[in-house]
Amino acid sequence: MISVNPEERKHILSEEALIIRHSGEIPEVAYHNSLYHLTADPEGPGMELSPEELSLLKQAVTERYEWIIMRDINPENRNRRIYRGLERCAINWYRLKAFCKKEGFRINDIRKRVAASLKKFLAREMDDIKSGKRQNTSINCSYYTLVRLAEDMAMSEDDLPKGIKDLCSERTD
Repeated sequence: MISVNPEERKHILSEEALIIRHSGEIPEVAYHNSLYHLTADPEGPGMELSPEELSLLKQAVTERYEWIIMRDINPENRNRRIYRGLERCAINWYRLKAFCKKEGFRINDIRKRVAASLKKFLAREMDDIKSGKRQNTSINCSYYTLVRLAEDMAMSEDDLPKGIKDLCSERTD
C-alpha cells in the first residue's frame, strides 16, 4: 500500500464521496468504482480503508438514493426531463432499503422524509388534476405499486388521497 498523508487522504475520500453523491441512477455502482479506485486500481492511491472511511462512502450512497427518490416525488419536477415518476421512486426506494439492510444502516429518518414528501406529492397531483391545472397525471405506476410503496412508508391505503387509484396506470405488477 502507498502511504498517503492524513490531509491528502481526507481530501481523496471527500472527493470520492462527492462523486458518489453526484453519480447516476445507481449510486452503488459509483461506490464500487470508488472502492476499486481507492484500493486496487494500479493508478489509484492504493489505500486500505478504515471502517469509518468505508462508512463515509456508504453514507454518500444513501444520500444519493434519497436525492433521487425525493426528485421523483417533487411535484415541481413533473414536467422536467429529470423526472422519472413514482415507478422509479419505488424501485430506488427498494434499492436503498436493501443497501441499508446489507450495510446495517438505519432507514427510519429517510423513511419519514420520503413518506411526508410522498403524501404531499399525491395530494398535489390530485388537486392539480381536479382543478384542471394538469390534464394528464404524472403517476406512472400501478395502484398496487403505489399501495405497496405507501405501506413501506408506514402509511395505510386509507392515507392515500381519495380517487388516487383512478390516476394510476392500468397494468398490474
